[in-house]
Amino acid sequence: MIPTAVWGKYLLKGILIAVEGIDGSGKTTISKGIVENLSSKGFRAAYTYEPFESPFSQALQRVKEEKKDNPYIDALAMASDRAYHLHNVVLPLLENGWIVVCDRYYYSSLAYQSAMGAPLKWVMDINSIFRKPDIAIYLDVSVGEALNRLKHKHKGGKWVFFEKREILEKVRDVYLRLVSEGYLIRIDAERPYQAVLDDVLSIIESRIPDISGQR
Repeated sequence: MIPTAVWGKYLLKGILIAVEGIDGSGKTTISKGIVENLSSKGFRAAYTYEPFESPFSQALQRVKEEKKDNPYIDALAMASDRAYHLHNVVLPLLENGWIVVCDRYYYSSLAYQSAMGAPLKWVMDINSIFRKPDIAIYLDVSVGEALNRLKHKHKGGKWVFFEKREILEKVRDVYLRLVSEGYLIRIDAERPYQAVLDDVLSIIESRIPDISGQR
């Protein structure tokens, strides 16, 4: 298991929720829905995402635009981006007792970079220093459904390099392995938005019974 880490001066008081899934699974919509719901109930909740807008993710985008695919470079760049993101955004919020909902976290590196050829254990090792989330949700959709959603959503985003059927099939397989090994909680995300959100909120409430203490 990836251990919980107390990083530097921060005593991690808040709650970290990770929302995972292949491209087109609805992560962003559900993540923002969680924050909106919790905020409406008086909780201090914040939305954030990975890859973040760091110098490391921007450098990786330039590398990918040159069509240079190397899962080791990708994994190291994503880990550096994650360190930047945690240090500058996530850990300060947790230190102040916020509920942070992260649209992708290190499970994305485990799934995508291992699907591209890096050993899963190695990707786990380089991410082992990072704070383990209190709850990690995996929104599961078929690759066909995901690609259909992406086709209607946009003509191209920053990370379209990964939106390929052959990659996403392997990525989904890794995610399902992580579910079977207890790292992630699977949610059927091919259902209507409200049904998916209700299930996610139910899991959050059941896993954090003292969530009222974060008000």
